[in-house]
Amino acid sequence: MGRKVTVAVCTLNQWALDFEGNLNRILQSIQEAKEMGAMYRTGPELEICGYSCEDHFHEPDTYLHSWQVLADLLKSPTCKDMLIDVGMPVQHRNVSYNCRIAFLNKKILLIRPKMILCEDGNYRESRWFSCWTKDRQVEDYFLPRMITAITEQTVVPIGDAVISTRDTCIGFEICEELWNPQSRHIPLGLDGVEIISNGSGSYMELRKAYVTVDLVKSATFKSGGAYLFSNLRGCDGQRVYFNGCSCVAVNGEIVNRGLQFALHDVEVIPATIDLEEIRAYRTQIRSRSHLAASNKPFPRITVDFALSDDDDVHLVANSPIEWKYLTPEEEIELGPACWLWDYLRRSGQGGFFLPLSGGVDSTSTACIVFSMCTQICEAIQKGESQVLYDVRKILCQSDYTPSDPMELCNRLLVTCYMASENSSQETKQRALQLASEIGSYHFPIVIDAAVSSVIGIFTAATGLVPKFRSQGGCARQNLALQNIQARLRMVLSYLFAQLMLWARGRPGGLLVLGSANVDEALRGYMTKYDCSSADINPIGGISKTDLKAFLQYAKSRFFLPSLLEILQAPPTAELEPLSDGQITQTDEQDMGMTYAELAQFGRLRRALACGPYSMYCKLVHEWSGRCSPQQVAEKVKHFFRCYAINRHKMTVLTPSYHAESYSPDDNRFDHRPFLYRVHWNWQFRAIDNAVALMTKDKRGSSHVTDRPANQDSGKSSSNSSPALGGNAPFNLRSGDRKAVLI
Repeated sequence: MGRKVTVAVCTLNQWALDFEGNLNRILQSIQEAKEMGAMYRTGPELEICGYSCEDHFHEPDTYLHSWQVLADLLKSPTCKDMLIDVGMPVQHRNVSYNCRIAFLNKKILLIRPKMILCEDGNYRESRWFSCWTKDRQVEDYFLPRMITAITEQTVVPIGDAVISTRDTCIGFEICEELWNPQSRHIPLGLDGVEIISNGSGSYMELRKAYVTVDLVKSATFKSGGAYLFSNLRGCDGQRVYFNGCSCVAVNGEIVNRGLQFALHDVEVIPATIDLEEIRAYRTQIRSRSHLAASNKPFPRITVDFALSDDDDVHLVANSPIEWKYLTPEEEIELGPACWLWDYLRRSGQGGFFLPLSGGVDSTSTACIVFSMCTQICEAIQKGESQVLYDVRKILCQSDYTPSDPMELCNRLLVTCYMASENSSQETKQRALQLASEIGSYHFPIVIDAAVSSVIGIFTAATGLVPKFRSQGGCARQNLALQNIQARLRMVLSYLFAQLMLWARGRPGGLLVLGSANVDEALRGYMTKYDCSSADINPIGGISKTDLKAFLQYAKSRFFLPSLLEILQAPPTAELEPLSDGQITQTDEQDMGMTYAELAQFGRLRRALACGPYSMYCKLVHEWSGRCSPQQVAEKVKHFFRCYAINRHKMTVLTPSYHAESYSPDDNRFDHRPFLYRVHWNWQFRAIDNAVALMTKDKRGSSHVTDRPANQDSGKSSSNSSPALGGNAPFNLRSGDRKAVLI
């Protein structure tokens, strides 16, 4: 009797509704698994249609084409003599389910629907699917006629069942079922299921790769067994980047794993498992055996097929391996770059256009593009034919083979320093030096003539000439003059993106890259429809603190000495007049808060679900060494005023690579209103009362007021912008520069 089985988990870079491409990648994974000796292959969640079809799951065509792909798989000789399960949507009795379909030699064995749906973060699965709620029950599923013509089956079982082969038993979880407190792998293991597969669509966040690994290991630590985790990789049409990291665990240890980030579309990870090791592990856990003896059984689908061979002495079971996690800096280097590559090659565009200011944010975006070029060259050197094909298609040059990242960057990235009379020579020089180090096609322009023309139109219509604050103008004039510079840069970015390849003698256009970080989005520290508005933004989900750490890492990783000076320079928008050639404004001074404080506000607001009062209660202790309760209160109030005034900007936030748990992205991740009562009367009064109580505890007496917070009392805090102080009027939609609030 055989005791060793070889299985394969697959990482696929699928694309929503790309049925032909998805089919080819599935077939390639099956072929590679077979060549590796695997008798069982499992793949990612919804791999046939792509995970991010979203409201396309309401369309009958999505289900029809999924069945057509499955029909091609059933007929394919590649699938012969291998037990396979694939992910696709299925409608049963007019209810849509997210399913795994297991088949063998043109016979469907089981349709296993997802029993626990994911509803948090970027997931909204119950909008399209329902849970299978019938625990350990199956029903008859009537197959489409196109499938019956192949399988000669009219009905097959659908439901919560397992597959029993001649030598072992296989059960299923689908993505969220691993994360849920009532995970299915526990009752499955107690019922003697030795191999549990999980087809998943799990996306990345910085510093979170360990979560999935720990869950996969723990799934077999308490109860033994083998756990097969297959995950998607790449951008399949959304802001998220699926995390890869497919792996196999046996008895609480990882025995093989795939990469987290890579450019190739198909990765197959085989593992040879000794079934007797699983049985020995389980029988030694006596409490588990006693519990298993009374476990309610699952329906078993019996199949006359064996995963093992009687003559398997030559097979060597995989030994445990150590999982080495990437640092956050490495995750930033690789993840957004892979996301950009997926977006570029699938968008049909010819490269990227980036306004390069010489600051940390646009520099980070440029370095990520350079990382993409580096990964492309490395992949081609390793023989990745699909990557080479895609590069040649993008550049419309069939005989081109890139080998130097700088040379490739020159073809794919156009950078432009957009100077105004308020720009310093230092930032211009930093942008030029960085461009020369990464090889981008770079040029400077001066936008003063465009700014003067637009201001001239206003003056002709009104007879008024707006002035900067330093020249005697009011806050509204100062704001408008800064916003027009930023918005004209956006207009010019799209002009150059559409025409630069024409100017260089190449067909096609460029994608405009944004470079606003997640902290600026949270605070609303950006001009609406300025050069932060773009086609895509690779750093829109990354904090300023992490970007600085990434640049420090990239300085030596890519040998970019210019990054040292960029890191040392204070962040500035350079939208107000210079003084003796020197900048007069900095980001943190304009915001009224530091980037470190912003990151903490964001995590408390989103990840820990804190409103103003709860945030104050936490920070008053965390910041007790450097701020008084009154100062903490003013900082919290200032943040929430700015957040409320600027929340409307999130409705037009550039689609960004998701990387941070406190992303304010209104479109997918953060479903909060975009119209608020700015004064937060009730909430701020609760903070005032808490401050008074703490002051009373320290001084022995205090005055507790029922009056709303100080923005209604005609006073503004020292941390607040004058535009927010007292009863000063403002219009929530009047304008919004990086340096001001609206």
